[in-house]
Amino acid sequence: MPETIRIANAGGYWGDDLAQFRRQVELGPTDFVTLDFLAEVTMSIMQKQRARDPRAGYARDFIAQVEETLELLVTRNVRAITNAGGVNPIGCRDALLDMAARRGVALEVAAVVGDDLMDRIGELNAAGSTLDHMDDGTRFAGVRERVSSANAYYGAWPVVEALASGARIVVTGRCTDTGITLAPMIHAFGWAADDWDRLASGIVAGHIVECGAQSTGGNFTDWRRVRRFETIGYPVIEVSPDGSFVVTKHGGTGGAVSVRTVKEQLVYEMGDPRGYITPDVIADFGTIRLEQAGRDRVRVWGVKGRPAPGSLKVSAAYADGWKATGTLIISAPDAAEKAREFARLFWKRLGLEFAATHTELVGHSACWGPLAPPVDPPEVLLRLSVRDHDRAKIEAFGKLVPAVILSGPPGVAVTGGRPQPQEVVAYWPALVPRDLVKPRVVTAEGEQPLEWPTPLLPLPKPAALPRHEFPKAKGAAGAVRVPLSRLAHARSGDKGDTANIGVIARSPEIYPWLARTLTAAVVKKRFKGICLGKVERHEVPNLGALNFLLHESLGGGGTVSLRLDAQGKTLSHALLAMEVRAPRALLAAAKRGDAGDGVPVKRAKPAPGAKRRPAKRR
Repeated sequence: MPETIRIANAGGYWGDDLAQFRRQVELGPTDFVTLDFLAEVTMSIMQKQRARDPRAGYARDFIAQVEETLELLVTRNVRAITNAGGVNPIGCRDALLDMAARRGVALEVAAVVGDDLMDRIGELNAAGSTLDHMDDGTRFAGVRERVSSANAYYGAWPVVEALASGARIVVTGRCTDTGITLAPMIHAFGWAADDWDRLASGIVAGHIVECGAQSTGGNFTDWRRVRRFETIGYPVIEVSPDGSFVVTKHGGTGGAVSVRTVKEQLVYEMGDPRGYITPDVIADFGTIRLEQAGRDRVRVWGVKGRPAPGSLKVSAAYADGWKATGTLIISAPDAAEKAREFARLFWKRLGLEFAATHTELVGHSACWGPLAPPVDPPEVLLRLSVRDHDRAKIEAFGKLVPAVILSGPPGVAVTGGRPQPQEVVAYWPALVPRDLVKPRVVTAEGEQPLEWPTPLLPLPKPAALPRHEFPKAKGAAGAVRVPLSRLAHARSGDKGDTANIGVIARSPEIYPWLARTLTAAVVKKRFKGICLGKVERHEVPNLGALNFLLHESLGGGGTVSLRLDAQGKTLSHALLAMEVRAPRALLAAAKRGDAGDGVPVKRAKPAPGAKRRPAKRR
């Protein structure tokens, strides 16, 4: 068993920097490289590609990445794991083998298949799996004829079997982002299927690195503290057999790995932090401990896990009408006022009812809507959007957008011509019993069916956390009104039509005040006009964080939304801009926290002659 393994991430989405794969292999010692290509609706796009060409349906970019790095992969004995297989992992495997053969390189590639359920929907329904919407219970039968893709989320175990076959590259279909990172840990250290704490630690590691540079300084609140964005290093984790790990990056690269950059990624796209559900284990983010262990090195340990559920999540996509967006550029003076007048006359002249319409002034208030501060911009981009099941109405909208240019206020320019209808492919989450969906691994030896090793056990509630003690702030008396950003940093993301905002105190002294002050009601009031549903709040005291779930905040979410910021990425900064009344002593604590971020923890030296006790290992 190795003492540690090094797993590098080289991509968090289809379209991420293609050069990072080679960089992660050549810049330093690496045992495994993982790449995530798939979002929920990506599978539907790939299904359409495969319908036109049976050899398509996977991320072709990955083939080029491997070809560019092939010699290094072999000479440095690096293995790659990716879900680039999309809806055609076997086609992806064949393309890799063909490429290697042309280069005269013997390459072992394994494919994980069986997650594609499109041809099995009737069979699953007959077996009692309704595939009804897992969040609101809507009947699947209502969209069945419009479904274009349906894939079960696999976890780590099929990938573990593929690695055991000796494959240098493993390609999967709809495998979880965290599963492709957990798998090499199980393979290297022989973790058992019910070793919940170690498995949960691997899931946390996967969550930290799954979005590429987002854990190494990308999208960081305090972005001015990040060094050399142009050469930002992607994350590398150094994992020990006990499940503890260090988050870092290759030396000489830009970016930053600090407790804060890691915390921001931990709260990203998070639901209930005590129950992060995966096919392999339920990880409890309320138990995570972390510390700065060196420059650009953050140690993570202490993660607890609980048994995995007996169901797999299914990601389906279905046709849900049409949408279109038109734009006009409108200049000063009074750009915003003129844009609002153009929008008024446009909608009145169009005179049609749509399932949804949306007006945004880009450069003025598009991202934050009613929360945006008053400004007088030199120009705005008027963005008009519609969605409906009647394509004829969408086409009528498109014809009118360029037709109003000469019939309103002055200072208007053409910016793209007549908008064209775009098909809306919506996301449908469901659950299927794990035993009804069995994975298979395809290697040079043929196709091997697999069983799930994860035991089916009752799902216990998370254990009560110990009481957290926080130091009291010392300093000047009195209170002051400041933006929340002076006391906290944050990151936001999306889960369907729900926006999540994780808010993290800048120092331990601030957290009790933050928990008292930033209630769900306060956040709901702050996002009046944006959040149409309820606001949930989860406390994560071990991270000094609060996680908010803003339901019905993204105009339907994903591809259904007409919002410019359909994923709520900018909402964390709208919350940080809120003015709060806080003790002056907390500002001094925040400054100390800012100064200490990225600084290694200093440990007391042992007394002369004292013996060090070896760390206990499980």
